Amino acid sequence: MILGYTSLFGQATDLARIEYTFIPQSNSNNSINRFRGFVNFPIPLEWDGSYLVPGIEYRNVDLDIEDKVPFDTENLRKFQMFRLGIGYTFKMTEVWRVGMRAGVEIASNFEERTAVSSDLRFTGAAYLVKDRSRDSTGTKDRFIIGLQYSTNAGRPFPIPVINYFKKFHPDWSYTVGVPKMNLKHYITKKQTVQSFITIDGFFSNIQNDLPIPDGMGMPKIADNISMTTVMAGLGYEYFFSKYVLFYFYGAYTGYNEIRLRDTNRNSLYRINEENTFYIRSGIKLKL
Repeated sequence: MILGYTSLFGQATDLARIEYTFIPQSNSNNSINRFRGFVNFPIPLEWDGSYLVPGIEYRNVDLDIEDKVPFDTENLRKFQMFRLGIGYTFKMTEVWRVGMRAGVEIASNFEERTAVSSDLRFTGAAYLVKDRSRDSTGTKDRFIIGLQYSTNAGRPFPIPVINYFKKFHPDWSYTVGVPKMNLKHYITKKQTVQSFITIDGFFSNIQNDLPIPDGMGMPKIADNISMTTVMAGLGYEYFFSKYVLFYFYGAYTGYNEIRLRDTNRNSLYRINEENTFYIRSGIKLKL
């Protein structure tokens, strides 16, 4: 499944982001390089506090497999994802807000140099948000509860989402939930540091499928590839202005797998599951 969580509130107040991720594989020459960029365009509507939020996202994943494996890796080296989404949010009260989002994406190795029907995925989400994070006098917190669904997850039901943020001191805040939990310290108005636990990954279709020998003379057919990583680490942010910041995260994984799966999402082959270092850096534009 794709664990980018680019739902309407999964990216909070991010309007745009450009980032690079590098994951070397431990005890191996394998590595993963990923470029990601997205832009959201909030459009105010006539109703007070209501917005239409179209957005676009692009990801490019280079998977360098140097370990010896029982199949051809030529068409497993580059994967791309294109996503279009549309969100809508409105105020219920001064602190409660409703958000909804629907999207379509193409994730593929593009062996055929064009998209095919099996590359296509659909996503949807709905949220309730209680936001007092910018309250100048009272409690500074934000609570999000909702459901999100993606056809690439291989499940016939939506996944619940719960997230809570609280600034409990002028220089400290914490977030609990999925996909990220953190404890953040505000060093100055321009700099923050944090410790965190988070999830990352990707999912992609393999257009022409991939035969994997099973030792019984009848190869199994891999239809897609996915990566799931759970990690803990430290992060740093530097604000060039109130809305533009640079960030750097360094982490070590506690769970790390790249697996090839069949059309029923059954695992056929896992590529180097050893835990490893994780580095991610970029620039984002926030509200």
